[in-house]
Amino acid sequence: MQAPAIHPASKEPRSTPTIDYQVAMPQPESHLFEVTLRVQGWQAPIIDLKMPVWTPGSYLVREYSKHLQGFSASAADGHSLTGRKLSKNHWQVETSKVTEVIVRYRVFANELSVRTNHLDATHGYFNPAALFFYLPGFEQCPIRVTIVPPQPDWRVTTPLPPVSGQADTFEAPDFDTLVDSPFEIGSHRVYDFEVLGKPHQLAIWGEGNPKPERIIEDIKKIIRVEAELFGGLPYDRYLFLLHLASSGGGGLEHKNACSLNYPRFAFRAKDKYNRFMQLVAHEFFHLWNVKRIRPKALEVFDYDQENYTPSLWFSEGTTSYYDLVIPKRAGIYDAKAFLDNLGKEITRLQTTRGRLVQPASESSFDAWIKLYRPDANSGNAQISYYLKGELISFLLDLLIRARHGNERSLDDVMRHMWQQFGQPEIGFTPEELRGAIESVAGINLGDFFNRYVDGTEELPFNEYLEPFGLRLVGIQEDELVPHLGVTVKTENGRELIKFVEAGSPAQLAGVDAGDELLAINGIRVTSEQLSERLKNYEVGDRIHITVFHQDELRTCLVTLESPRPSRYQIVAVENPSDTQKQNFAGWIGVPMTTIL
Repeated sequence: MQAPAIHPASKEPRSTPTIDYQVAMPQPESHLFEVTLRVQGWQAPIIDLKMPVWTPGSYLVREYSKHLQGFSASAADGHSLTGRKLSKNHWQVETSKVTEVIVRYRVFANELSVRTNHLDATHGYFNPAALFFYLPGFEQCPIRVTIVPPQPDWRVTTPLPPVSGQADTFEAPDFDTLVDSPFEIGSHRVYDFEVLGKPHQLAIWGEGNPKPERIIEDIKKIIRVEAELFGGLPYDRYLFLLHLASSGGGGLEHKNACSLNYPRFAFRAKDKYNRFMQLVAHEFFHLWNVKRIRPKALEVFDYDQENYTPSLWFSEGTTSYYDLVIPKRAGIYDAKAFLDNLGKEITRLQTTRGRLVQPASESSFDAWIKLYRPDANSGNAQISYYLKGELISFLLDLLIRARHGNERSLDDVMRHMWQQFGQPEIGFTPEELRGAIESVAGINLGDFFNRYVDGTEELPFNEYLEPFGLRLVGIQEDELVPHLGVTVKTENGRELIKFVEAGSPAQLAGVDAGDELLAINGIRVTSEQLSERLKNYEVGDRIHITVFHQDELRTCLVTLESPRPSRYQIVAVENPSDTQKQNFAGWIGVPMTTIL
């Protein structure tokens, strides 16, 4: 490739070219996908090629082009064409008097996540945003993809429809649809099932302890509950793609599929299995909320840069609220488990100091630079729009239900958003979102939004729980441990302070994240011993904390404070009224006696 030089794109009218990709993996152990792009019917003197820097549903610039290597371009007769890289994700090829352009390149794929690519001896998985170029100005052109498996027994699974008469070839009507269609290639297991007259598949790669029959039966329940909420299923067929990994977890939504990543042996324990079904409910709910009901800023994707919106608290957070609600409605877990799960989410919020610093709308807007890039101060300065949005949605649901005796709820907001924005696929503005919620609630919510969506006031859980006969209580697991305000982990034989809470005794004394904890009052202490050692002191005691700070020995004088609640729980009030009992039953669907 020659030195970079910019050639302006042709402004002349251009006919529609045909765009075909071939993806081969002759040596999967090398983790290299070998990609061939063939463009036919080209009529301009240059061709621009851009690789997306992000993928919808995962709001971080991931620089997919960093994994690309070996770029070359040629004409149909084999002679080389001059290609230049103009920026991090932009290539340009001179195509004067050439109507067919063949571009070859390789992409390194060794990151197993739902938003990246992974290729090894057992399978190949890719997100098209992380593998394929788009041609600026031709994003609406149909695109065909042919897969060349390295072994004859490897199959191809994707939500894209196959091309009749062409083996392992699939077609997308446009680039957005291609990006929205993950590919799994290998010897994975595929299970077919039907729900509400439509075909579905569960594809599982990897070894572990899931029971597909049980999973499918519970997926069917989730599909039916969500379809009932929105009035049907907005697809012809749907694929659940599950990767069994050694650790971690996550999901990525698509219009006709979802990719799921979950620990391979996390399906036997009830709580872990329930979390998996919450993940399924979350990603499936996204086929309405996000994939079709989406913010105006995401109505048309710009794959070149960040797409900013302050509304991810609704797109992701409200979906997170429903991933607790849906399994309960489906009978996968009961009302007590539902309230316990809500308590766990409230615990996460109330033990994150960043809730007092960053509003939910700002967290949404700053997703690109903060949520996926945590540092030692993140817990002090930011809050997840998933988490805060989930609990804002919880309060809005209670508010609407309390005002209308459970005759209206957040369900009605979702149906309103579906009918007004989702079905026609028109992006909504923050003002339109608030208007939709207000139209269902029947009141002006300016104060609510100012305080809890655009502000950082504490969420008034008890105020909203009271009409339902419930209250939130903070629980101190061990009242004998005074508050120090640090998180310590053992790494390679060293006791490293990973987090220091803002305003805590430790921070006020000068302890920093990254310090190595050595001793309390001159006696060595480890992360495992820390809580027990602190029990030897009273609130108000002053103790000496010795650390290595950037390899410098330092002793800090710390004044201990009162213990803080370590978890929160939703419980019934004493002697609930008949109205509270009715409200509770109307919301939860069972009598209050079931949780007592």
